[in-house]
Amino acid sequence: MVRFPFSTVSEIHVPNCNSNSRSLQRWLSLINSCSSLKHLLQVHAQIIISGLHCNSYITDKIIQFCTSGAVRAKHPIDLIKHSRDVVNFSGNLEPSSWNNVIKAYATSNSDSQREAIWVFLDMRRLGIRPNEHTFPFLFKACASFLGLNEGRQIHGDVVKHGLHFNVYVQNTLIHLYGSCRKILDAYEVFDEMTYRTVVSWNSIISANVECSWFYDSIELFVKMRESGFEPDETTMVIVLSGCAEIGNLSLGKWVHSQVIEKGMVVNCQLGTALVDMYGKCGDVEYASLVFNRMVYRNVWSWSAMILGFAQHGFVEYALELFKKLRNYSINPNHVTFLGVLCACSHAGLVEDGKRHFNEMQQVHGIKPMMAHCGAMVDILGRAGCLKEAYDFIINMPIEADSIVWRALLSACNIHDVKDYFGVGEKARQRLIELEPKRSGNIVMIANNYAEVGMWEKAARLRNRMRDRGLKKRAGESCLEVGGSIYRFFSGDYSCSAFADIFLLLHTVNLHAKMIKYE
Repeated sequence: MVRFPFSTVSEIHVPNCNSNSRSLQRWLSLINSCSSLKHLLQVHAQIIISGLHCNSYITDKIIQFCTSGAVRAKHPIDLIKHSRDVVNFSGNLEPSSWNNVIKAYATSNSDSQREAIWVFLDMRRLGIRPNEHTFPFLFKACASFLGLNEGRQIHGDVVKHGLHFNVYVQNTLIHLYGSCRKILDAYEVFDEMTYRTVVSWNSIISANVECSWFYDSIELFVKMRESGFEPDETTMVIVLSGCAEIGNLSLGKWVHSQVIEKGMVVNCQLGTALVDMYGKCGDVEYASLVFNRMVYRNVWSWSAMILGFAQHGFVEYALELFKKLRNYSINPNHVTFLGVLCACSHAGLVEDGKRHFNEMQQVHGIKPMMAHCGAMVDILGRAGCLKEAYDFIINMPIEADSIVWRALLSACNIHDVKDYFGVGEKARQRLIELEPKRSGNIVMIANNYAEVGMWEKAARLRNRMRDRGLKKRAGESCLEVGGSIYRFFSGDYSCSAFADIFLLLHTVNLHAKMIKYE
């Protein structure tokens, strides 16, 4: 294979850059016939030798081949990198070629999205003016790695080029600020829009969901319809995810009714969102009904159903569904295994949990996330394997967060056994180090000390709370009745139906006692 480094291109004698039409078509046909990067490099070397490397049609074709083929290639970054080399050394001053390279990096499924920013910087250094197609993919890249600072700087460049009122640029800018949890910045862009599309509304609704402003996302959905915009499947998916997070089944059913009323096709994405919503809101039976009626299901659909079964204690159904998944030649992902580990935790299946955790890494090459490690600690802790759970945390590939340590401490409280290895005390100390200002942790640990008669340590922690001005958050519970959410706080007697509620609770309590002594 003949391959010339780009640094020596200037040394090659170029007879004439204006090739005739027949020769040009021949080279374009050869580029189209390439089946791999290796073949392309061979053709490209011959193009350089023939002196046609400066022809804009040919360079554009090479760049298009690399950037479009990267989606299907086994090693997409190699193709994208070659297109980057081509655009850097071709002297091409048209922004379209640069945009293709930026888009390829921004939409790649690897960790190379940040490279889109460097391509943009090279583009600016060469004096090439970006256009309205450049910035959307730059903001998409920034959103993928949560590059808020980079996004703000590019936002400034958008204003300099007078493109800050372009609807495509604004839509992706809202998406960026939403992904980085800067909801007020997202609203500022949205409010300044002189022209909006359905994508604009989807972007701001999604930004609210990303920032946990779930009820605001529902209000925006209503406002969107009042403004004359018809929601699409993407809108429904976003709103359903908001309903799932707040656990509002009535609201989720209403959104589902809107899907049916508008005659929308329940595709894979929308079906998965419905399964996820019903599962998280507790209606596992209806989630299963939607799942079974789906024509096409991907790994996310299966994972949502498995997780829904597992979270509500339907362990056998979850594990059985996991077995069926393999019959459909679908590779499980990190969410699938999270559901399986959750099911093992509920059922006390320690050995099965260990096996699935190892299979996730060794067979499927999935790197454990904090949630998987927390699930394994929960599995071991529930079974009373406190020392093994502690050793697991110490040997984790990532540093355990407060949630994992809290799971271990809760297990220590559940199993009232002699703590020979001091696991409970180590968990308490680590939890205080990680979250010194979290009052809930201090109260829980102080109560632990009091239960075992360590009154001095309990008093010392309570004094620390008082000295730091920390207060215990009141206990809160929610109840959904008739589509409305009612919040109750411990010690709050302001509820108008307070007397009736307590009378009902007293009656239920009395009835329970009568049944107990029958």
